[in-house]
Amino acid sequence: MKVAITGSSGLIGTALVPHLRSVGHDVVRLVRRPAGAPDEITWDPSTGTVDLGTLQGIDGVINLAGAGVGDHRWSDDYKRQIHDSRIDSTRTIATAMAALDPRPRVLVSGSAIGWYGDTGDRVVDETTPSGTGFLADVVRDWEAATAPASEAGIRVVHARTGLVVSGKGGAWARLFPLFKLGLGGKLGSGRQYWSFISMRDEVCALQFLLEQEHLAGAVNLTAPNPVTNAEVTSVMGKVLGRPTLLPAPAFALKAALGEFSSEVLGSSRVVPAVLDEAQFGFQDPTIESAVRTALADQ
Repeated sequence: MKVAITGSSGLIGTALVPHLRSVGHDVVRLVRRPAGAPDEITWDPSTGTVDLGTLQGIDGVINLAGAGVGDHRWSDDYKRQIHDSRIDSTRTIATAMAALDPRPRVLVSGSAIGWYGDTGDRVVDETTPSGTGFLADVVRDWEAATAPASEAGIRVVHARTGLVVSGKGGAWARLFPLFKLGLGGKLGSGRQYWSFISMRDEVCALQFLLEQEHLAGAVNLTAPNPVTNAEVTSVMGKVLGRPTLLPAPAFALKAALGEFSSEVLGSSRVVPAVLDEAQFGFQDPTIESAVRTALADQ
């Protein structure tokens, strides 16, 4: 397939592009600067512009564009950037796809398990209604922004990604250095569930959603065995051979992280019911396997 990728320079995108090429797909990347390579297409989601001529012949799109959720404290301005960067990019690419003739067959659009909000220890899957909170509101709008594509008859998949275990970015890029120094510990009570996925399972799952023509709608990209933060802490100490005796109290996290601390301290016990039903094969179904894989890839 000829596949266009947005957000190709992000944590997941930089792993996804070479993976898709390695399995035989022809990949082009949408960039927000003048195209400087044959595999680049210039677009500007803030103004809703993309050259339709350069997208001609595309079979599918994987949309990963959006500002990092944990990159900055959540000021009102940055919360607006988190929201608008996702909605603008998704609406732009969905509208462009709907205008093409012939139209691409599929849009795999980035989403997040933030859809569910704080679920405590309750297990949730793709049939669970949207929760409450800032990220739940963002994800609802994010998924709704794909409407131009779905209304044009394009198969749309909402890839609700969990916490990606990678030493190259995201939460684990911050955790690994602390744990290697023996400064790691549980966050808050440690009872909150973290629904994780290894990077290699993430990119393989995105490929799977691209290729499996019977899949549409919400799909959770999380490993089948969500674990508590205390379990994550124990595994990190075991794998790295370091003590994990220094918990980070909830009040300290709130002081350091502001409103984003609610996502660190919140609990989301998400299972991948759709992927399990479709018999997707996880390479890293456990947190220990995911951590070891991430360390080997650093």
